[in-house]
Parts: sequence; structure tokens; C-alpha cells
Amino acid sequence: MKKLLLSIVALLIASISFGQAKWGILAGPNFSSVTYENLGTFGFTSKETSKILTSFRGGITVDIPIAEDFSIGTGLLYAGKGGKFKNSDVKVSLSYLQLPVMFQFTPEVGNGNLVLGVGPYFAVGLGGNYKNTIAGDVGAFDDEAGLAKLKRFDCGGTLQIGYQMPMGFYFGLNGDLGFVNAADNTDNSRKFKNASFGVSLGYKFSGR
Repeated sequence: MKKLLLSIVALLIASISFGQAKWGILAGPNFSSVTYENLGTFGFTSKETSKILTSFRGGITVDIPIAEDFSIGTGLLYAGKGGKFKNSDVKVSLSYLQLPVMFQFTPEVGNGNLVLGVGPYFAVGLGGNYKNTIAGDVGAFDDEAGLAKLKRFDCGGTLQIGYQMPMGFYFGLNGDLGFVNAADNTDNSRKFKNASFGVSLGYKFSGR
């Protein structure tokens, strides 16, 4: 994993150095949920999917051309995730630094370009809390969370559907589906996985 991330960073630096990359910014709301099972600290035993939690997603993007109408889309994004547990006043709010690596198809449509992307994402938890009105806040990545403690590493699949206008403005939809069980335990019965979708608005500083 470390070698893969270092290779991606090296590719980004090389592409930017030779002026091949298009870079930009994006931001928008993120609507997230978690699928959980046997988080004994809060009494959750059966497998359920939480209610949606609204947060924020945004950061820097880099598009690296690899052929006509094809590119690698990556960057560094802040992604807020989590969910509101059903039949409870407990919710979990999580903050991640996320690195997407998408294979993008960008055909010309009208005056701009359609953007279709799919690939993996890799993320590290920056912070997070379980919150409820009785016990207060409990650090989600800390030992105080007990059986509900989470690992900071997350990985999954990401996709986007969007449109980039000639002057550089971008808008689209994005989605993430976590493949990793983020529950930090040795008991395979405990499960915790992230999922989210959102709307993004952005700008590519190099235009088309």
C-alpha cells in the first residue's frame, strides 16, 4: 500500500512538472451512511444501515492525461462521513483525508466535456466522534470507544459523473462505497463500513 501511494505521488509530481496535468478545486455536500454490526459499546448487535448524515467534501484535484479523451483523476480531498444510528440518539461523525485514483473518460459533448470516472480510493481518518446526549462525545479512533473503536485506514470504490464547461467550471455527482471493515477488533462479527454520495462544484484552472 505504501509503495502504491508513493508511486501515485511520484506520478503527480512528474506530470505537474512537465505541465501535463490539469489541476483544480472542488467542493460540495456529502451525504453519508454506515453499515454496522455488533458494536457492543452502544448496544448495536444486529446488522443495520444508519440514517444519512450530511457533511462536506472538498479539496484539490489533478487530472493526468494518458490518451485522447482518457485521463487519471486524483487529488487530495477532505471527506466528511458517518451516520445516525437507527432507534438511537447516537451518531458518528468522521473526517478523512482521501486520495481517489479514477480512470476517466472525457469525451467532448456540446461545448464542453462529459466526465465519467471510476476507480479506488484510499483514505486516512483525521478525527471522529460518537455523539449522544447521555454519554457526550467519544473519540471514534480512540480506545475509549471500546468495541466501537475504528481503524483510521479506509479503502473502497469511487465514481463520478459530471460535466466540464470550456471555461473550466465543473459540476457533477460522486459516490464512495467502502470495501474495508473499519471496525478495529479481532472479532470478525463486528462490522463497520462507510458509504456516501454527493454533489460537487469545481473549477479547473487550466480550462479544457
